[in-house]
Amino acid sequence: MTNEQGIGRRRLLGMFGLGATATTAQVLMADPVLAATLGHDERTGVSAASYQPPRGLAKSSPAKDTALAWINANRSAITGLSDRIWQFAELSLREWNSALATAELLRSNGFTVEWGSAGLPAAFVATYGSGGPVIGFNAEYDALPGLSQKAGVARHDPLVYNYDAYGPTYGPGHGDAHNALGAGSTAAAIAVAQAIRAHGLKATVKLFGSTGEEQLVGKAYAVKAGVYNGLDAFLDWHPFNTTVPFWNTTSALMSATFTFLGASGHGGVPLGNRSGLDGALLMATMSEYLREKNVAPSGRFHYSIINGGGAPNVTPDMCSIWYFVREGSPARAKVLYDKIVECANAAAQASQTRLVHRFHSGTWNLLASKSGAELLYDNMLTIGPPAFTAEDQALAKELQKSLGKQDTGLPTTIAPLTPPAASYTGGLATDTADVSWQAPTAVLLATTFPPNLPNHNWSATATAATNIAHQGLLSAARYLAAGAVDLITQPALLDGMKREFQERKAGVTWTSLIPDGTQPPLYQPPADFLAKTGQQWPPAGVTWPVPQIVAAEQLGTTGPPLPPVT
Repeated sequence: MTNEQGIGRRRLLGMFGLGATATTAQVLMADPVLAATLGHDERTGVSAASYQPPRGLAKSSPAKDTALAWINANRSAITGLSDRIWQFAELSLREWNSALATAELLRSNGFTVEWGSAGLPAAFVATYGSGGPVIGFNAEYDALPGLSQKAGVARHDPLVYNYDAYGPTYGPGHGDAHNALGAGSTAAAIAVAQAIRAHGLKATVKLFGSTGEEQLVGKAYAVKAGVYNGLDAFLDWHPFNTTVPFWNTTSALMSATFTFLGASGHGGVPLGNRSGLDGALLMATMSEYLREKNVAPSGRFHYSIINGGGAPNVTPDMCSIWYFVREGSPARAKVLYDKIVECANAAAQASQTRLVHRFHSGTWNLLASKSGAELLYDNMLTIGPPAFTAEDQALAKELQKSLGKQDTGLPTTIAPLTPPAASYTGGLATDTADVSWQAPTAVLLATTFPPNLPNHNWSATATAATNIAHQGLLSAARYLAAGAVDLITQPALLDGMKREFQERKAGVTWTSLIPDGTQPPLYQPPADFLAKTGQQWPPAGVTWPVPQIVAAEQLGTTGPPLPPVT
């Protein structure tokens, strides 16, 4: 059953958790962001049953031939960049060597580089060309904690193992293959620049080096600061376990830590101690009780305790718990986030600790582009899927078996382009989402690890420095470069993307989820990084050192004070 606008009423009601008596108009009025993302496709008559992707959008041209030829001729340099970043395995907001290596390849190919976007030292904007349409690309290069793994090894075997008698840990690793992501996008940007130079095209290419994507920080702050203003289109990709354009939305996300401060003491005589760990555990327990009645199918929240104490015989006087809160739109994320905050306040009261609440970042859900996905898909079909060897297939199957999954190997075709699913049931988030509300944004996925396995797993790290990831990132570079050349040489395609973009976001005003005056989470760069990039520390507007959070609470009591002994 649909209403006069063609929007699936049951689907929208279900996403909003509303009863059958609610009207579709109420739903659209309540959350126009979801109407702009998922609702737009139904409103314009897109049906999963009848949809057929158009062909003939991708055109052969000398400029495209030049771009693709550059990628083919420079495969070693491109995959070499990816492998270097894999070796660096630098955590979010500290990708000093990874950012330098990426910027150097761009600079050596004629790009100018400006460092310190939005006050984030490891972020930069690399630019080539002038005039014409401005096409943006995205490079990320941060690793994830605890996902160290030897390349090409099909059993869990960390490359970096940190021994501790009481709690060993693994080093960081590229379990989301951002090493491949950054190298692939960098190659696409340079390839398009080569086409501009060789064929006298009027166009501008910008590659945005983005720090801290895994923490949804870099682009969220940069968009708020206007770094992405002036783009005509933005092309992005992400490593995945299949190869297909991404025509869907993502989750909006809010990130914050909650630090509970108490008074330390001996664990063997704990009366009167105030435990920060108690506060964090109480918050986690309280928030778990939200799930049945306060979290819709599109909602998620998850958390990690950052500093839970060093030894059982010391009551920790400080403990922080870090939450990610996800929902299908910013408004819905804010509702769920506020409930989480109330759990924190109650936990502090119950544990007799003091709460310090620090908001870190927030990003909208993705505003996808149907026309952009169709252009990428046509180029993908024309160019062909990543070419994997028999050795690649064998490694993929061993990884699948190691994690208890069916050993199907790697895909040998490009997955069909289909409209978004009938309902949005939550999932991944990206700070590219904030960019997507500033300019038409087309996204694709390319295979860098086997199907049936998740990213953010050691198995993704294992393939991220092998031929599997190499073929995926080189294919992604070709798809993105070809699509960008089409947008430059076929103005009608770019006009179509812009028109859809304006239609989708009509009536919606993007406003950053980051409150004004919020200082981003930062780490001080090494002196040699500052010297190489020409930056000063601290950046303008940044308070450094960051004010300390110190537990200065009094010990508790179990009753009235006893009179002094005389």
